[in-house]
Amino acid sequence: MYVVIVGCGRVGSELAKLLSGEGHNVVVVDNDKKSFERLGQTFNGITLAGNGCDEELLKEAGIEKADAFCVVTNGDNTNIMAAQIAKKMFKIPKVIARIYDPKRAHIYHKLGLDVISGTVLLAAMIRDKIIESHFTSYLIESGELGVIEIKITEKFVGKIVSELNIPGEFLIATILKKKGIAIPGPDTKLEKNDILLGVVKTINLKKVREFFGL
Repeated sequence: MYVVIVGCGRVGSELAKLLSGEGHNVVVVDNDKKSFERLGQTFNGITLAGNGCDEELLKEAGIEKADAFCVVTNGDNTNIMAAQIAKKMFKIPKVIARIYDPKRAHIYHKLGLDVISGTVLLAAMIRDKIIESHFTSYLIESGELGVIEIKITEKFVGKIVSELNIPGEFLIATILKKKGIAIPGPDTKLEKNDILLGVVKTINLKKVREFFGL
């Protein structure tokens, strides 16, 4: 893929190195030339110093042939403006913007932008570490879906996955077994000490816990 990244801070630089290391063509844009030092000597992409909202600079970055555009500066307004330029003017198929203010996320979604709020994700991760040692609600940034870890006891040994799934509320996605990891089918039988990783709607967490006796 050809990816243009605006912002070479900690997030932007790590993203650029990950994508470049996987063999993608990456162009990084940032106002500060010194920020490119974060990319290290092994980065084999292109760097351009300048304003990520400058149409001419974006054309120089090859935005017209880009498969994806990511803007991850430390300013919400800059990120949204650059994202709109990429989406509306250059018709980039995949545009992702980082935002800090979670209250504005729904506004940007209405504009047709994919936004990621690190504020919400990080807060949810820390909350889960404090409150729910076997549950994480950061599967999506809204916190509406999470992943719960369940150790199978005698009560459920021999049952099949379809008997334990709760339509619209809980779905077993993976089973950790002694011999390895399994992606189960509806007829997969459960064994003692299997560990389930299931996707659950956060509002139904209490019901799921009660069902499994947690």
